[in-house]
Amino acid sequence: MVAIVLSITFYNQFSEVLTNRILQQLNSIKTLKRLQVEKLIKAEWQSFRSSSDDMFHDDSLQLSLPNKVLETGIYDFTKYDLNREFTIGLVDASDGDCRVRTIPYKKIMNILLERTGMGETGESYLVGEDYRMRTQSRFFKDSTPHNIVVKTVGVTNALNNKLGKGLYKDYRNIDVYGVYGLIAVENLKLVILSEIDKDEVEAPLKSLKKRLFVLMFLVIVIVILISLFLTRIIIKPILNMKNSLKEMAGGNYNEISKFAKNSNEINEMFEALADLKKSLQGAVNFSKEIGSMNLNTQYTPKSKKDVLGKSLLKMRDKLLEFRNNEHISRINNKRQLVEGLENERQRLSRELHDGLGPLLTSLKFYIDNHVDDKDLRLEMGKIIDNTISEIRIMSNALSPSIMDDFGVGAALTNFTRDIKKASGISIIFEDLLKPANSNITKNQEIHIFRITQELVNNTLKHAKAKNIRITLSEFDDFVSLFYFDDGLGFNEDHVSLGSGIINIKERVEICNGKIQMQSKPGSTTFDIELPI
Repeated sequence: MVAIVLSITFYNQFSEVLTNRILQQLNSIKTLKRLQVEKLIKAEWQSFRSSSDDMFHDDSLQLSLPNKVLETGIYDFTKYDLNREFTIGLVDASDGDCRVRTIPYKKIMNILLERTGMGETGESYLVGEDYRMRTQSRFFKDSTPHNIVVKTVGVTNALNNKLGKGLYKDYRNIDVYGVYGLIAVENLKLVILSEIDKDEVEAPLKSLKKRLFVLMFLVIVIVILISLFLTRIIIKPILNMKNSLKEMAGGNYNEISKFAKNSNEINEMFEALADLKKSLQGAVNFSKEIGSMNLNTQYTPKSKKDVLGKSLLKMRDKLLEFRNNEHISRINNKRQLVEGLENERQRLSRELHDGLGPLLTSLKFYIDNHVDDKDLRLEMGKIIDNTISEIRIMSNALSPSIMDDFGVGAALTNFTRDIKKASGISIIFEDLLKPANSNITKNQEIHIFRITQELVNNTLKHAKAKNIRITLSEFDDFVSLFYFDDGLGFNEDHVSLGSGIINIKERVEICNGKIQMQSKPGSTTFDIELPI
Protein backbone atom coordinates (compact mmCIF):
# COMPACT_ATOMS: atom_id res chain seq x y z
CA MET A 1 0.00 0.00 0.00
CA VAL A 2 2.87 2.37 0.77
CA ALA A 3 4.38 1.67 -2.66
CA ILE A 4 1.02 2.27 -4.38
CA VAL A 5 0.28 5.47 -2.46
CA LEU A 6 3.79 6.86 -3.07
CA SER A 7 3.63 5.97 -6.78
CA ILE A 8 0.21 7.58 -7.27
CA THR A 9 1.24 10.64 -5.26
CA PHE A 10 4.46 11.24 -7.18
CA TYR A 11 2.75 10.48 -10.51
CA ASN A 12 0.06 13.09 -9.85
CA GLN A 13 2.60 15.66 -8.69
CA PHE A 14 4.84 14.98 -11.68
CA SER A 15 1.83 15.36 -13.98
CA GLU A 16 0.92 18.74 -12.45
CA VAL A 17 4.51 20.00 -12.52
CA LEU A 18 4.95 18.87 -16.15
CA THR A 19 1.73 20.56 -17.23
CA ASN A 20 2.65 23.80 -15.43
CA ARG A 21 6.15 23.73 -16.92
CA ILE A 22 4.78 23.22 -20.45
CA LEU A 23 2.30 26.08 -20.04
CA GLN A 24 4.99 28.36 -18.59
CA GLN A 25 7.33 27.47 -21.47
CA LEU A 26 4.59 28.16 -24.02
CA ASN A 27 3.72 31.43 -22.28
CA SER A 28 7.36 32.53 -22.42
CA ILE A 29 7.53 31.65 -26.13
CA LYS A 30 4.24 33.42 -26.85
CA THR A 31 5.31 36.53 -24.92
CA LEU A 32 8.69 36.63 -26.70
CA LYS A 33 7.13 36.28 -30.16
CA ARG A 34 4.43 38.86 -29.33
CA LEU A 35 7.09 41.36 -28.28
CA GLN A 36 9.15 40.61 -31.39
CA VAL A 37 6.13 41.04 -33.70
CA GLU A 38 5.09 44.28 -31.98
CA LYS A 39 8.68 45.54 -32.14
CA LEU A 40 8.87 44.70 -35.87
CA ILE A 41 5.57 46.49 -36.62
CA LYS A 42 6.57 49.56 -34.61
CA ALA A 43 10.01 49.66 -36.26
CA GLU A 44 8.48 49.40 -39.73
CA TRP A 45 5.96 52.10 -38.80
CA GLN A 46 8.66 54.50 -37.57
CA SER A 47 10.75 53.84 -40.68
CA PHE A 48 7.72 54.45 -42.86
CA ARG A 49 6.74 57.70 -41.14
CA SER A 50 10.28 59.02 -41.38
CA SER A 51 10.60 58.16 -45.10
CA SER A 52 9.17 60.07 -48.07
CA ASP A 53 8.39 57.16 -50.42
CA ASP A 54 5.10 57.63 -52.27
CA MET A 55 4.18 53.95 -52.47
CA PHE A 56 5.77 50.66 -51.45
CA HIS A 57 5.90 48.41 -54.49
CA ASP A 58 6.04 44.61 -54.40
CA ASP A 59 5.09 42.57 -57.48
CA SER A 60 4.09 39.62 -55.27
CA LEU A 61 1.36 41.72 -53.59
CA GLN A 62 -1.99 42.33 -55.24
CA LEU A 63 -4.05 44.76 -53.19
CA SER A 64 -7.49 46.13 -53.94
CA LEU A 65 -7.72 49.03 -51.51
CA PRO A 66 -11.03 50.87 -50.98
CA ASN A 67 -11.59 54.16 -52.82
CA LYS A 68 -12.31 56.03 -49.61
CA VAL A 69 -9.37 57.84 -48.02
CA LEU A 70 -7.78 55.81 -45.24
CA GLU A 71 -6.78 57.46 -42.02
CA THR A 72 -3.21 57.37 -40.79
CA GLY A 73 -2.49 54.12 -38.97
CA ILE A 74 -1.63 50.43 -39.14
CA TYR A 75 -4.21 48.12 -40.72
CA ASP A 76 -4.79 44.45 -41.55
CA PHE A 77 -5.02 44.50 -45.38
CA THR A 78 -5.55 40.74 -45.72
CA LYS A 79 -9.18 41.20 -46.82
CA TYR A 80 -7.98 43.59 -49.56
CA ASP A 81 -5.36 41.14 -50.86
CA LEU A 82 -6.61 39.37 -54.00
CA ASN A 83 -4.80 36.17 -52.97
CA ARG A 84 -5.94 36.53 -49.35
CA GLU A 85 -2.34 36.50 -48.12
CA PHE A 86 -1.57 38.06 -44.75
CA THR A 87 -0.71 41.73 -45.29
CA ILE A 88 -0.13 44.45 -42.71
CA GLY A 89 -0.56 47.89 -44.26
CA LEU A 90 0.95 51.18 -43.09
CA VAL A 91 -1.02 54.28 -44.10
CA ASP A 92 0.09 57.91 -43.77
CA ALA A 93 -2.58 60.45 -44.70
CA SER A 94 -1.29 63.25 -42.47
CA ASP A 95 -0.10 65.52 -45.32
CA GLY A 96 -3.24 65.22 -47.46
CA ASP A 97 -1.69 62.59 -49.73
CA CYS A 98 -2.26 58.94 -48.83
CA ARG A 99 0.99 56.95 -48.69
CA VAL A 100 0.83 53.17 -48.27
CA ARG A 101 3.44 50.58 -47.42
CA THR A 102 3.18 46.91 -46.46
CA ILE A 103 5.30 44.92 -44.03
CA PRO A 104 6.98 41.94 -45.73
CA TYR A 105 5.20 38.72 -44.79
CA LYS A 106 8.52 36.85 -44.50
CA LYS A 107 9.69 39.07 -41.64
CA ILE A 108 6.71 38.06 -39.49
CA MET A 109 6.98 34.39 -40.48
CA ASN A 110 10.71 34.38 -39.60
CA ILE A 111 9.66 35.23 -36.04
CA LEU A 112 6.82 32.71 -35.82
CA LEU A 113 8.75 29.86 -37.52
CA GLU A 114 11.41 29.91 -34.78
CA ARG A 115 10.33 26.76 -32.87
CA THR A 116 13.00 26.41 -30.20
CA GLY A 117 11.41 24.71 -27.19
CA MET A 118 8.22 23.81 -29.13
CA GLY A 119 8.86 20.08 -29.52
CA GLU A 120 7.68 18.11 -32.55
CA THR A 121 4.10 19.41 -32.70
CA GLY A 122 4.38 22.94 -31.30
CA GLU A 123 3.61 26.01 -33.37
CA SER A 124 2.91 29.73 -33.01
CA TYR A 125 0.50 31.51 -35.33
CA LEU A 126 -1.69 34.61 -35.74
CA VAL A 127 -5.48 34.82 -36.13
CA GLY A 128 -7.51 37.88 -37.18
CA GLU A 129 -10.75 39.35 -35.89
CA ASP A 130 -12.65 37.33 -38.53
CA TYR A 131 -11.41 34.07 -36.87
CA ARG A 132 -9.30 33.25 -39.92
CA MET A 133 -5.64 32.29 -39.73
CA ARG A 134 -3.18 34.91 -40.89
CA THR A 135 0.11 32.98 -40.88
CA GLN A 136 1.02 29.64 -42.42
CA SER A 137 0.02 26.50 -40.48
CA ARG A 138 2.80 23.94 -40.09
CA PHE A 139 0.19 21.17 -40.49
CA PHE A 140 -1.50 22.54 -43.64
CA LYS A 141 1.45 23.90 -45.56
CA ASP A 142 -0.35 23.77 -48.91
CA SER A 143 -3.44 25.65 -47.70
CA THR A 144 -3.91 29.42 -47.78
CA PRO A 145 -4.00 30.58 -44.14
CA HIS A 146 -7.07 32.77 -44.78
CA ASN A 147 -9.08 29.65 -45.71
CA ILE A 148 -8.52 28.10 -42.25
CA VAL A 149 -11.16 29.10 -39.69
CA VAL A 150 -9.81 29.15 -36.12
CA LYS A 151 -12.78 29.66 -33.84
CA THR A 152 -11.26 28.03 -30.76
CA VAL A 153 -11.55 28.82 -27.07
CA GLY A 154 -8.17 30.53 -27.12
CA VAL A 155 -9.03 32.86 -30.04
CA THR A 156 -12.48 33.71 -28.63
CA ASN A 157 -11.09 34.54 -25.19
CA ALA A 158 -8.21 36.58 -26.62
CA LEU A 159 -10.55 38.65 -28.82
CA ASN A 160 -12.50 39.39 -25.62
CA ASN A 161 -9.27 40.80 -24.11
CA LYS A 162 -8.67 37.75 -21.94
CA LEU A 163 -5.16 36.38 -21.51
CA GLY A 164 -5.10 32.70 -20.71
CA LYS A 165 -3.66 29.24 -21.02
CA GLY A 166 -4.85 25.68 -20.67
CA LEU A 167 -5.97 22.53 -22.47
CA TYR A 168 -8.41 22.96 -25.36
CA LYS A 169 -9.05 21.82 -28.93
CA ASP A 170 -7.26 23.67 -31.72
CA TYR A 171 -8.35 24.36 -35.30
CA ARG A 172 -7.60 20.70 -36.21
CA ASN A 173 -9.96 19.56 -33.40
CA ILE A 174 -6.89 18.12 -31.64
CA ASP A 175 -6.39 18.50 -27.89
CA VAL A 176 -3.49 20.91 -27.30
CA TYR A 177 -1.89 22.79 -24.46
CA GLY A 178 -1.83 26.42 -25.44
CA VAL A 179 -1.47 30.05 -24.36
CA TYR A 180 -3.02 33.03 -26.09
CA GLY A 181 -3.12 36.81 -26.05
CA LEU A 182 -3.64 39.90 -28.19
CA ILE A 183 -1.25 41.84 -30.39
CA ALA A 184 -2.86 45.27 -30.08
CA VAL A 185 -1.04 47.84 -32.20
CA GLU A 186 -3.16 50.87 -33.17
CA ASN A 187 -5.91 49.58 -35.53
CA LEU A 188 -4.59 46.00 -35.57
CA LYS A 189 -6.29 43.35 -33.47
CA LEU A 190 -4.51 40.02 -33.94
CA VAL A 191 -4.47 36.99 -31.67
CA ILE A 192 -1.15 35.21 -31.13
CA LEU A 193 -1.23 31.59 -29.96
CA SER A 194 1.49 29.12 -29.01
CA GLU A 195 0.33 25.50 -28.82
CA ILE A 196 1.66 21.96 -28.55
CA ASP A 197 -0.21 18.66 -28.89
CA LYS A 198 -1.43 17.00 -25.69
CA ASP A 199 -0.15 13.58 -26.83
CA GLU A 200 3.41 14.86 -27.14
CA VAL A 201 3.27 16.57 -23.73
CA GLU A 202 1.89 13.49 -21.99
CA ALA A 203 4.21 10.99 -23.66
CA PRO A 204 6.64 11.10 -20.67
CA LEU A 205 3.65 10.51 -18.36
CA LYS A 206 2.67 7.35 -20.21
CA SER A 207 6.24 6.08 -20.01
CA LEU A 208 6.36 6.97 -16.31
CA LYS A 209 3.05 5.16 -15.69
CA LYS A 210 4.41 1.96 -17.25
CA ARG A 211 7.60 2.13 -15.23
CA LEU A 212 5.69 2.81 -12.01
CA PHE A 213 3.41 -0.17 -12.72
CA VAL A 214 6.42 -2.46 -13.24
CA LEU A 215 8.08 -1.03 -10.14
CA MET A 216 4.95 -1.57 -8.02
CA PHE A 217 4.68 -5.14 -9.27
CA LEU A 218 8.32 -5.85 -8.41
CA VAL A 219 7.95 -4.22 -5.00
CA ILE A 220 4.83 -6.27 -4.22
CA VAL A 221 6.54 -9.51 -5.28
CA ILE A 222 9.63 -8.69 -3.23
CA VAL A 223 7.51 -7.71 -0.24
CA ILE A 224 5.59 -11.00 -0.43
CA LEU A 225 8.82 -13.03 -0.56
CA ILE A 226 10.36 -11.05 2.29
CA SER A 227 7.14 -11.41 4.26
CA LEU A 228 7.23 -15.20 3.92
CA PHE A 229 10.85 -15.21 5.03
CA LEU A 230 10.19 -12.90 7.96
CA THR A 231 7.17 -14.97 8.93
CA ARG A 232 9.40 -18.02 9.43
CA ILE A 233 11.81 -15.92 11.49
CA ILE A 234 8.95 -14.59 13.60
CA ILE A 235 7.35 -18.04 14.04
CA LYS A 236 10.58 -19.60 15.32
CA PRO A 237 10.85 -17.49 18.49
CA ILE A 238 7.11 -17.94 19.05
CA LEU A 239 7.53 -21.75 18.83
CA ASN A 240 10.49 -21.53 21.19
CA MET A 241 8.33 -19.49 23.52
CA LYS A 242 5.59 -22.13 23.29
CA ASN A 243 8.07 -24.95 24.05
CA SER A 244 9.44 -22.98 26.96
CA LEU A 245 5.92 -22.48 28.29
CA LYS A 246 5.29 -26.23 27.99
CA GLU A 247 8.51 -26.98 29.84
CA MET A 248 7.54 -24.55 32.55
CA ALA A 249 4.06 -26.05 32.70
CA GLY A 250 5.70 -29.46 33.18
CA GLY A 251 7.71 -28.07 36.06
CA ASN A 252 11.01 -27.67 34.20
CA TYR A 253 12.28 -24.08 34.85
CA ASN A 254 15.70 -24.54 33.29
CA GLU A 255 14.50 -22.91 30.04
CA ILE A 256 13.35 -19.71 31.72
CA SER A 257 16.34 -17.67 30.51
CA LYS A 258 15.80 -18.83 26.94
CA PHE A 259 12.15 -17.98 27.20
CA ALA A 260 12.95 -14.52 28.49
CA LYS A 261 15.39 -13.93 25.67
CA ASN A 262 12.87 -14.94 23.04
CA SER A 263 10.27 -12.74 24.69
CA ASN A 264 12.63 -9.75 24.50
CA GLU A 265 13.34 -10.41 20.85
CA ILE A 266 9.61 -10.45 20.05
CA ASN A 267 9.12 -7.21 21.98
CA GLU A 268 12.05 -5.65 20.20
CA MET A 269 10.65 -6.76 16.84
CA PHE A 270 7.29 -5.16 17.55
CA GLU A 271 8.96 -2.03 18.89
CA ALA A 272 11.12 -1.87 15.78
CA LEU A 273 8.01 -2.36 13.63
CA ALA A 274 6.29 0.49 15.44
CA ASP A 275 9.34 2.72 14.89
CA LEU A 276 9.42 1.74 11.23
CA LYS A 277 5.74 2.57 10.87
CA LYS A 278 6.28 5.95 12.50
CA SER A 279 9.31 6.66 10.31
CA LEU A 280 7.48 5.75 7.09
CA GLN A 281 4.46 7.80 8.12
CA GLY A 282 6.73 10.80 8.65
CA ALA A 283 8.46 10.26 5.29
CA VAL A 284 5.16 9.90 3.41
CA ASN A 285 3.67 12.98 5.07
CA PHE A 286 6.82 14.96 4.33
CA SER A 287 6.81 13.81 0.68
CA LYS A 288 3.17 14.90 0.32
CA GLU A 289 4.03 18.30 1.75
CA ILE A 290 6.87 18.59 -0.76
CA GLY A 291 4.53 17.48 -3.53
CA SER A 292 2.14 20.27 -2.49
CA MET A 293 5.12 22.72 -2.60
CA ASN A 294 4.90 23.38 1.17
CA LEU A 295 8.66 23.72 1.28
CA ASN A 296 8.88 25.25 4.75
CA THR A 297 7.82 21.93 6.34
CA GLN A 298 10.45 20.61 8.77
CA TYR A 299 11.64 16.99 8.85
CA THR A 300 14.39 15.29 10.84
CA PRO A 301 16.00 12.04 9.60
CA LYS A 302 15.86 9.17 12.08
CA SER A 303 19.61 8.61 11.96
CA LYS A 304 22.75 9.32 9.98
CA LYS A 305 21.94 6.27 7.81
CA ASP A 306 18.40 7.41 7.00
CA VAL A 307 18.90 7.60 3.21
CA LEU A 308 15.21 8.22 2.48
CA GLY A 309 15.00 11.11 4.95
CA LYS A 310 18.20 12.68 3.62
CA SER A 311 17.01 12.27 0.02
CA LEU A 312 13.70 13.96 0.82
CA LEU A 313 15.51 16.82 2.58
CA LYS A 314 17.86 17.20 -0.38
CA MET A 315 14.90 17.25 -2.76
CA ARG A 316 13.19 19.89 -0.62
CA ASP A 317 16.35 22.03 -0.59
CA LYS A 318 16.65 21.75 -4.37
CA LEU A 319 13.02 22.78 -4.82
CA LEU A 320 13.57 25.70 -2.44
CA GLU A 321 16.62 26.76 -4.41
CA PHE A 322 14.69 26.44 -7.67
CA ARG A 323 11.75 28.45 -6.34
CA ASN A 324 14.08 31.17 -5.01
CA ASN A 325 15.90 31.36 -8.33
CA GLU A 326 12.58 31.52 -10.14
CA HIS A 327 11.47 34.34 -7.83
CA ILE A 328 14.73 36.22 -8.43
CA SER A 329 14.37 35.71 -12.19
CA ARG A 330 10.78 36.96 -12.10
CA ILE A 331 11.80 40.06 -10.13
CA ASN A 332 14.68 40.73 -12.55
CA ASN A 333 12.32 40.42 -15.53
CA LYS A 334 9.89 42.87 -13.94
CA ARG A 335 12.77 45.21 -13.12
CA GLN A 336 14.02 45.13 -16.71
CA LEU A 337 10.52 45.82 -18.06
CA VAL A 338 10.07 48.76 -15.69
CA GLU A 339 13.51 50.14 -16.53
CA GLY A 340 12.68 49.91 -20.24
CA LEU A 341 9.41 51.72 -19.61
CA GLU A 342 11.18 54.49 -17.69
CA ASN A 343 13.78 54.88 -20.44
CA GLU A 344 11.00 55.21 -23.00
CA ARG A 345 9.24 57.80 -20.84
CA GLN A 346 12.45 59.80 -20.55
CA ARG A 347 12.88 59.64 -24.33
CA LEU A 348 9.32 60.82 -24.95
CA SER A 349 9.75 63.58 -22.35
CA ARG A 350 12.91 64.83 -24.08
CA GLU A 351 11.22 64.73 -27.48
CA LEU A 352 8.26 66.75 -26.19
CA HIS A 353 10.51 69.27 -24.45
CA ASP A 354 13.28 69.57 -27.03
CA GLY A 355 11.19 68.94 -30.16
CA LEU A 356 7.76 70.52 -29.83
CA GLY A 357 8.78 73.19 -27.31
CA PRO A 358 11.14 75.17 -29.60
CA LEU A 359 8.72 74.81 -32.53
CA LEU A 360 5.85 76.30 -30.51
CA THR A 361 8.10 79.09 -29.22
CA SER A 362 9.14 79.91 -32.81
CA LEU A 363 5.48 79.86 -33.87
CA LYS A 364 4.60 82.30 -31.09
CA PHE A 365 7.45 84.59 -32.15
CA TYR A 366 6.24 84.42 -35.75
CA ILE A 367 2.66 85.32 -34.76
CA ASP A 368 3.85 88.23 -32.62
CA ASN A 369 5.74 89.68 -35.59
CA HIS A 370 3.55 88.82 -38.58
CA VAL A 371 -0.09 88.86 -37.45
CA ASP A 372 -1.42 92.42 -37.65
CA ASP A 373 -4.84 91.87 -36.08
CA LYS A 374 -4.26 92.51 -32.36
CA ASP A 375 -7.24 90.48 -31.12
CA LEU A 376 -6.35 87.57 -33.37
CA ARG A 377 -2.68 87.81 -32.30
CA LEU A 378 -3.64 87.76 -28.59
CA GLU A 379 -6.03 84.84 -29.08
CA MET A 380 -3.46 82.79 -31.04
CA GLY A 381 -0.76 83.63 -28.48
CA LYS A 382 -3.03 82.47 -25.66
CA ILE A 383 -3.68 79.15 -27.42
CA ILE A 384 0.05 78.62 -27.99
CA ASP A 385 0.85 79.51 -24.36
CA ASN A 386 -1.73 76.97 -23.18
CA THR A 387 -0.26 74.39 -25.55
CA ILE A 388 3.27 75.04 -24.27
CA SER A 389 2.03 74.78 -20.69
CA GLU A 390 0.24 71.49 -21.43
CA ILE A 391 3.32 70.03 -23.12
CA ARG A 392 5.44 71.08 -20.12
CA ILE A 393 2.99 69.28 -17.80
CA MET A 394 3.02 66.18 -20.02
CA SER A 395 6.82 66.21 -20.16
CA ASN A 396 7.10 66.51 -16.38
CA ALA A 397 4.54 63.73 -15.89
CA LEU A 398 6.52 61.43 -18.18
CA SER A 399 9.91 62.21 -16.62
CA PRO A 400 10.23 65.20 -14.29
CA SER A 401 13.61 66.78 -14.94
CA ILE A 402 13.59 68.37 -11.49
CA MET A 403 14.06 64.90 -9.97
CA ASP A 404 17.50 64.60 -11.59
CA ASP A 405 18.61 67.90 -10.04
CA PHE A 406 16.77 68.13 -6.70
CA GLY A 407 15.44 64.62 -5.97
CA VAL A 408 12.09 62.95 -5.62
CA GLY A 409 10.91 65.30 -2.87
CA ALA A 410 11.06 68.35 -5.13
CA ALA A 411 9.51 66.38 -8.02
CA LEU A 412 6.55 65.31 -5.87
CA THR A 413 6.15 68.86 -4.57
CA ASN A 414 5.79 70.16 -8.13
CA PHE A 415 3.55 67.22 -9.11
CA THR A 416 1.12 67.69 -6.21
CA ARG A 417 1.05 71.46 -6.81
CA ASP A 418 0.13 70.92 -10.48
CA ILE A 419 -2.55 68.35 -9.61
CA LYS A 420 -4.01 70.64 -6.95
CA LYS A 421 -4.09 73.51 -9.43
CA ALA A 422 -5.68 71.41 -12.19
CA SER A 423 -8.21 69.43 -10.15
CA GLY A 424 -9.02 71.75 -7.25
CA ILE A 425 -8.60 68.89 -4.77
CA SER A 426 -6.76 69.58 -1.49
CA ILE A 427 -3.34 67.88 -1.52
CA ILE A 428 -0.86 68.18 1.35
CA PHE A 429 2.61 66.77 0.69
CA GLU A 430 5.16 66.57 3.51
CA ASP A 431 8.79 66.01 2.49
CA LEU A 432 10.79 64.51 5.39
CA LEU A 433 13.75 63.25 3.35
CA LYS A 434 17.25 63.96 4.56
CA PRO A 435 18.38 67.30 3.09
CA ALA A 436 21.95 66.02 2.77
CA ASN A 437 23.73 62.64 2.52
CA SER A 438 20.56 60.82 1.44
CA ASN A 439 21.12 57.15 0.57
CA ILE A 440 18.04 56.72 -1.61
CA THR A 441 19.01 55.36 -5.03
CA LYS A 442 17.94 56.86 -8.34
CA ASN A 443 15.81 53.80 -9.16
CA GLN A 444 14.06 54.05 -5.79
CA GLU A 445 13.27 57.72 -6.44
CA ILE A 446 11.70 56.78 -9.79
CA HIS A 447 9.63 54.00 -8.19
CA ILE A 448 8.49 56.30 -5.35
CA PHE A 449 7.45 58.98 -7.86
CA ARG A 450 5.56 56.48 -10.06
CA ILE A 451 3.82 54.87 -7.06
CA THR A 452 2.67 58.28 -5.84
CA GLN A 453 1.54 59.17 -9.36
CA GLU A 454 -0.49 55.95 -9.54
CA LEU A 455 -2.09 56.53 -6.13
CA VAL A 456 -3.08 60.11 -6.94
CA ASN A 457 -4.44 59.13 -10.36
CA ASN A 458 -6.51 56.34 -8.78
CA THR A 459 -7.94 58.80 -6.26
CA LEU A 460 -8.83 61.31 -8.98
CA LYS A 461 -10.42 58.66 -11.22
CA HIS A 462 -12.29 56.51 -8.75
CA ALA A 463 -12.34 57.80 -5.17
CA LYS A 464 -14.14 61.16 -5.47
CA ALA A 465 -12.01 62.37 -2.58
CA LYS A 466 -11.72 65.93 -1.35
CA ASN A 467 -8.45 65.64 0.59
CA ILE A 468 -5.16 63.84 0.02
CA ARG A 469 -2.25 63.67 2.46
CA ILE A 470 1.17 62.34 1.46
CA THR A 471 4.22 61.96 3.72
CA LEU A 472 7.64 60.83 2.44
CA SER A 473 10.11 60.07 5.27
CA GLU A 474 13.70 58.79 5.22
CA PHE A 475 15.22 56.77 8.05
CA ASP A 476 18.61 55.11 8.46
CA ASP A 477 17.65 51.80 6.85
CA PHE A 478 14.39 52.45 4.99
CA VAL A 479 12.28 55.12 3.31
CA SER A 480 8.56 55.36 4.16
CA LEU A 481 5.73 56.60 1.91
CA PHE A 482 2.37 57.21 3.62
CA TYR A 483 -0.69 58.03 1.52
CA PHE A 484 -4.23 58.97 2.65
CA ASP A 485 -7.43 60.05 0.94
CA ASP A 486 -11.00 60.49 2.20
CA GLY A 487 -12.72 59.03 -0.88
CA LEU A 488 -15.14 56.17 -1.45
CA GLY A 489 -12.60 53.43 -0.72
CA PHE A 490 -12.56 49.98 -2.35
CA ASN A 491 -13.00 46.30 -1.56
CA GLU A 492 -9.49 44.92 -1.05
CA ASP A 493 -10.57 41.36 -2.01
CA HIS A 494 -12.26 42.38 -5.26
CA VAL A 495 -10.26 45.38 -6.42
CA SER A 496 -10.13 45.79 -10.20
CA LEU A 497 -6.80 45.27 -11.96
CA GLY A 498 -7.38 48.55 -13.75
CA SER A 499 -7.00 50.45 -10.51
CA GLY A 500 -3.21 50.30 -10.72
CA ILE A 501 -2.77 48.52 -7.37
CA ILE A 502 -1.13 45.58 -9.14
CA ASN A 503 1.43 47.97 -10.69
CA ILE A 504 2.09 49.50 -7.26
CA LYS A 505 2.62 46.08 -5.66
CA GLU A 506 4.99 45.05 -8.45
CA ARG A 507 7.11 48.18 -8.00
CA VAL A 508 7.25 47.57 -4.23
CA GLU A 509 8.22 43.95 -4.91
CA ILE A 510 10.98 45.06 -7.31
CA CYS A 511 12.43 47.23 -4.50
CA ASN A 512 12.12 44.35 -1.97
CA GLY A 513 9.75 46.53 0.03
CA LYS A 514 6.58 46.04 2.06
CA ILE A 515 3.10 47.46 1.54
CA GLN A 516 0.11 47.68 3.84
CA MET A 517 -3.21 49.05 2.64
CA GLN A 518 -6.49 49.62 4.40
CA SER A 519 -9.61 50.97 2.77
CA LYS A 520 -13.09 51.91 3.89
CA PRO A 521 -15.44 54.75 2.95
CA GLY A 522 -13.86 58.03 4.02
CA SER A 523 -10.38 56.62 4.73
CA THR A 524 -7.99 54.83 2.38
CA THR A 525 -4.34 54.49 3.45
CA PHE A 526 -1.22 53.01 1.90
CA ASP A 527 1.88 52.50 4.07
CA ILE A 528 4.91 51.56 1.94
CA GLU A 529 8.46 50.86 3.17
CA LEU A 530 11.45 50.41 0.86
CA PRO A 531 14.77 49.25 2.35
CA ILE A 532 17.76 51.51 1.81
